[in-house]
Amino acid sequence: MLYRSFYILMLIFSLIVHTGFSQIDKILKPVEIHPPPPPGNIVQQPQKDSDQQLAAQYFQNKEYDKAVVLYEKLYNKKKSSIFYTYYLFCLVELKDYKEAEKLVKKQIKEFPGRPKYKVDLGYVYTESGEINKSKKEFENALKNLTPKRQKVIELANAFLYRSQTDFAIATYHRGNQIMADYIFYLELGNLYKQINNYTMMVEEYLNYVDYNYLNREVVQHRLQSVISDDPDKVVSELLRRSLLKRVQKEPDKYYFSEMLLWLSIQEKDFELALTQAKSIDRRMNEEGSRVYELAGLCVSNQQYDIAIEAYNYILKKGKVNYLYIDAKIGLLNARYLKITESIDYSENDLIELENEYISTLEEYGENASTMRIMQYLGHLQAFYLDKTSEATDILYKAIEIPNAPPELIAECKIELADILLFTGDVWEAKLLYAQVEKAFKNDPVGHYAKFKNAKLSFYIGEFDWAKAQLDVLKAATSKLIANDALRFSVLISDNIDMDSSTVALEIYGRADLLLYRNQDELALQTLDSIFELSLWHPIFDEVLLKKAEIKIKQRDFEKAAEYLTMIVGDYSYDITADNALFLLAELNEKEFHDTEKAMQLYQKLMQDYPASLFTVEARKRYRSLRGDFVEDEI
Repeated sequence: MLYRSFYILMLIFSLIVHTGFSQIDKILKPVEIHPPPPPGNIVQQPQKDSDQQLAAQYFQNKEYDKAVVLYEKLYNKKKSSIFYTYYLFCLVELKDYKEAEKLVKKQIKEFPGRPKYKVDLGYVYTESGEINKSKKEFENALKNLTPKRQKVIELANAFLYRSQTDFAIATYHRGNQIMADYIFYLELGNLYKQINNYTMMVEEYLNYVDYNYLNREVVQHRLQSVISDDPDKVVSELLRRSLLKRVQKEPDKYYFSEMLLWLSIQEKDFELALTQAKSIDRRMNEEGSRVYELAGLCVSNQQYDIAIEAYNYILKKGKVNYLYIDAKIGLLNARYLKITESIDYSENDLIELENEYISTLEEYGENASTMRIMQYLGHLQAFYLDKTSEATDILYKAIEIPNAPPELIAECKIELADILLFTGDVWEAKLLYAQVEKAFKNDPVGHYAKFKNAKLSFYIGEFDWAKAQLDVLKAATSKLIANDALRFSVLISDNIDMDSSTVALEIYGRADLLLYRNQDELALQTLDSIFELSLWHPIFDEVLLKKAEIKIKQRDFEKAAEYLTMIVGDYSYDITADNALFLLAELNEKEFHDTEKAMQLYQKLMQDYPASLFTVEARKRYRSLRGDFVEDEI
């Protein structure tokens, strides 16, 4: 039976507590048989150790009829709780309930202040089938509970030890009634967690926070471990609903709003997080500091619209607010990223953003504080507004700013190198990448420059050198850079012909560079020429994926879906398959608005490519489409 296995585990735990690991080894170690010692050298083991070892061996072998004799002898010699526990277990296993009852009553008389022995008596009655008597003993133990924290915990653990969970819970509730200086909310929450009663676990943990708001971080730490091991988000949903109710009922208790904010960030529900952050900011007069931190998190998670709303909230506080300039820069950054990382923008959006950059620089000057604006303005002008001359001018100014952070200068150099590569100045770009790589050899920005340089070498056909650099970067600390390096390295190694020919790879590299320079149609023509080289080549799936990316950029979603479907159908075994499947699902979700088809594709990705880098996001999208996270009104 389950409780007997649990009992044995608790016996072993008891040994650990009372005797230490070395003593357990001594007790549980089987008796070793050695050859007889030579005459005159007879070694006599102490009888005590011999009895313990032999009793333990009988116990392990479930020979309780033999073990009970030795444990009775050991217990009578020394009233040890260890020998008592083993002796009682053997008696119960042998169904000698009368002797077991006598043993426990003797222990109660010997130790009247230990409630665990009263629970043991009820346990003996339970095992003998005398349920009414066992219930009476349990209730008496509960009724006579001493108002001391350690006694409450001891009795609750004794009930748990005997698989009496309901009485353990009742013990903590009784403790809450009789004690004035201690409340057992945390212990109750932990107990409910052990028995997977997550509804009550959440309530008791939140009661603990309500009892003293300083307990919030302790509870969040406990909840974090449960939430991280909750793939179906059951606990998260229970916690969210409970917090919403408490926030609505008692809005002045800001610590529940803080917990809801914390949970929303854990679940990446940034819309709800912003609502809570603004509510707390107004209540606590924080001048926007919490909202500003959240805006940065939103940007990191590509939640640009919510970040823009957060920054605007701070800007509305006026220029006297100490975060005004930072929020202004953050707003421009979020708007820039929203445009550059999507395809849903107009020419007017670009021009309006450029004008805001320029006016901000005119207002605050070109200095270390505004270097990020200069960097993004250069990128916007070069890659989106065909103003490469203005772009290089602003970036050359940026890298010459005195006393600027070296890492920020390095990032501006990388941006400048990107623009020079875009305009065709390959060698100057290579030099700038190399400067950053050398100056930040072991830092992420240096790794990024190294990756850019390797990619440049790929564009111009220096495949051996590019692969050598990419192989080094596969161990980079940045997961994103490591993954990109791995992909490009595999692209090179998988698509060099058996005769060491690199013709197809060279054409692909030229097409990729044309695409980088926004020469989309010429890039498509170059990619199509690869299909004319032979009837089949391992790079064909990469070509189809690149063509699909171009068509998405051009908003020709039907054609893009056609290419992606070809990859999913004909190249399901290849490295591009999961990428193609994710893009195809995304098109069905966001452009074709075919929810059912999108869900099918996300599910296929999760099932067929469980190790894919897209699996986590696919699972999130699938659940969202299924309606798992329909939010209540606050």
